[in-house]
Amino acid sequence: MAVIALLTDFGAQDHYVGVLKGVILSIAPQAQIVDIGHGVPAYQWSAAQFLLQQAYPYFPPGTIYVAVVDPGVGGTRRPIALHTPWGYGVGPDNGLFTPWFPQADAVVALTHSRYWRTPSPSQTFHGRDIFAPAAAYLAAGVPLRELGEATDITTLAHWSPPPPQPTAHGWQGTIQYIDHFGNLITTLPANVISPDCRLQVALAGHVIPWGRCYSDVPVGTPVALIGSHGYVEVACHQGNAAQFFNAKIGDAVALVLSP
Repeated sequence: MAVIALLTDFGAQDHYVGVLKGVILSIAPQAQIVDIGHGVPAYQWSAAQFLLQQAYPYFPPGTIYVAVVDPGVGGTRRPIALHTPWGYGVGPDNGLFTPWFPQADAVVALTHSRYWRTPSPSQTFHGRDIFAPAAAYLAAGVPLRELGEATDITTLAHWSPPPPQPTAHGWQGTIQYIDHFGNLITTLPANVISPDCRLQVALAGHVIPWGRCYSDVPVGTPVALIGSHGYVEVACHQGNAAQFFNAKIGDAVALVLSP
């Protein structure tokens, strides 16, 4: 039974997510559909890239991932599908799948209209008319190469967050994602931390103490720690760090290492 995992910025209020599932089940009724989430901030495909990277290691091999955060829908960006050792990715060619490119062994542009929902797809809802059908046909056993023209990975849109930079006193990074709790997830990985150093994080003119878990500080107090994702995170114990610091994705964050 094929697993199809959905990740979108469609939210829960409208009909869009339900329509994706209806299209998939109309083509592949035995498919098992799982929601990674539909609360990606609108148009922020870079946030979707982060969430996809966090999710896919926990799914069974062969899962088909439909990631639709697509501000360029109907424009010049291509709809694509790719195969990797852990499964398939289906979505827009806007950089969302960049971390998968080094291990992808096949990529197609979804150009074969017989595998679309209709030969005349909506220019505002490729999720319904192109991406969901492509995923469903893959789940039904149609080979990837049948869905469209083989495409060179080097021609695809590539994007990665700026890597952390060393400084005189530690590392400089940015906020790459803000979760539902307002936790600020940075681009600073755990492996830049020396176990023999005293740690602090600087953000928006504030110096934030280091902790092991959220409850290391009083309720309402900021704390910096390593989150479950393996990156330095700025949180607020039972509060909202994004609101506390008026922070947004892309803001600079410094990790200060003191002997």
